[in-house]
Amino acid sequence: MRSKLPDVGTTIFTVMSRMAQEHGAINLSQGFPDFDCPLRLRELVAHYLNDHKNQYPPMTGIPALREQIAAKVLDLYGCHADMDQEVTVTSGATEAIFDAVQATVCSGDEVIVFDPAYDSYVPAITLAGGIAVHIPLALPDFHVDWNLVKDNITERTRLIIINTPHNPSGAVFSAQDMHTLAELIRGREIYVISDEVYEHMVYDGGTHESVLRHEELRQRSFAVFSFGKTYHATGWKLAYCVAPPALTTEFRKVHQFVTFTSPSFIQYAIADFMKECPEHAKELPAFYEEKRDTFCRLISNSRFTFTPSRGTYFQLVDYGAISTQRDAEFANYLTQVKGVAAIPLSPFYEKAPQNTLLRFCFCKDDSTLEAAAEILCKL
Repeated sequence: MRSKLPDVGTTIFTVMSRMAQEHGAINLSQGFPDFDCPLRLRELVAHYLNDHKNQYPPMTGIPALREQIAAKVLDLYGCHADMDQEVTVTSGATEAIFDAVQATVCSGDEVIVFDPAYDSYVPAITLAGGIAVHIPLALPDFHVDWNLVKDNITERTRLIIINTPHNPSGAVFSAQDMHTLAELIRGREIYVISDEVYEHMVYDGGTHESVLRHEELRQRSFAVFSFGKTYHATGWKLAYCVAPPALTTEFRKVHQFVTFTSPSFIQYAIADFMKECPEHAKELPAFYEEKRDTFCRLISNSRFTFTPSRGTYFQLVDYGAISTQRDAEFANYLTQVKGVAAIPLSPFYEKAPQNTLLRFCFCKDDSTLEAAAEILCKL
């Protein structure tokens, strides 16, 4: 059989989590918490599961949830989103990104992605018949070289995918980044997918600069958010996309034939939880900043070097003082021999630069971080 994705193998997250399980390693690779979602949210899920909320909900998401989403983006970003015409609930952010790519990209269209890029972007582009144009983020702080972006925009550029806070680097866009992006695409038929699933994980007093804050970008963008990241429930695979009416219309044409809808009882539960407990999301930056600081403190006496992450729940470290192995080889060694699993950066690149960086996930119980750090400090 001819493959439509001949260069795509099993995602690195699956590979490293499987390896961690097989070797009994502490899993700081794949980005999921080892603690549970809030008790009240679980109570609401159980309530609606047993309250006859188990049939098809509306394709766009239940009205109560879309209403809460619209209220949230107004409160946080000053964005007046119409719940009926501009908000769509999806089965995870990966689905939302896929839908947005398929809705905008035709054969031969070019899509700019920034390496290291989350690994679902390019396959979605390829399946749409598009061409991914890879622009590396500038080291050491993984910022965008906007002059390089300008040089790579052509008449065939249809879409730019941004990710802030950025997975895997933890870098965060500034307001100036958003203004510059808007200037570059002004007057062109270029759209933006803004992957903002870590919106509530910006640290050290920083602000999450959503495209929804920027009116000019908002009118050209699909903004994608994740309930799974925000509520420590990645396995529920529930997310949403906010986009202007014309883009939402095309987005929903794809969405209805990908998943059509998402589990009803979870939607009802999250709608209630957002209304009852808005403080959960607002307190999340402090919660995860403490996790970041704990992990950084625990490995401060190791031979790893690092700059504390500015966002996400990931921490990059440089192992250059420990080994000269390539990142994938060292990640395998660390998992199989030493018992701590991490993610190498090379799978996120079209052409990986020579570096000695790994990504650790710190959305774990302190006991997990302590056990992992004890091993890491002995290297």
